[in-house]
Amino acid sequence: MTTVTEKMKPKSKSVMSPLTLVYSGMFAALMMIGANITAFVPFLMVGGVPITLQTFFAILAGLILGSRRGALAMTVYMFIGLAGAPVFARFSGGFGSIISPTFGFIVSFILVAFIAGKIVEKNSKLYGYIIAALVGMVVNYLIGTNWMYYAYKLWAAAPDAFTYKVAWLWMMPPLPKDIVLAVLAGIFGHRMYKVLKVRR
Repeated sequence: MTTVTEKMKPKSKSVMSPLTLVYSGMFAALMMIGANITAFVPFLMVGGVPITLQTFFAILAGLILGSRRGALAMTVYMFIGLAGAPVFARFSGGFGSIISPTFGFIVSFILVAFIAGKIVEKNSKLYGYIIAALVGMVVNYLIGTNWMYYAYKLWAAAPDAFTYKVAWLWMMPPLPKDIVLAVLAGIFGHRMYKVLKVRR
């Protein structure tokens, strides 16, 4: 028999609601554009290093959609690419992408969105959003760079001079722009969450 108390309890919303699927598809499209932004805007190259916006959009997914829905959006993006759609960098895709030394960065986007979302779920102030964005960027670098190092050492036939230090030195050129983009993602995410009022 259903009690009055049970009737008054709010029904939990499924993470797979139609709106969630729409947002997941939207962020998957944004990630594809972010991965290949230099194909659309060729001048976005700094010292030969392409400026990509994948980390920016992965962080935004967590900040705007929350931890679970943000991580789901990034998971959808990853599986769309693995299924063969050309949504990864250089318009690549397919299951073979798993053996790419840079695939760790794609995997990291799921955790980036989840952690960034978790932080702002507990702290919705502007500084909380900026901290969440910066933490997400650090997670992206830690997972992606370590994956890249071990991939080169174990199966990608790295040259003898390739060391753990060299792997991190490779990541130094894009670091300043990623810090700036992370701060901008925090500011933009805070504003957009207030505008969209996404239910977490």
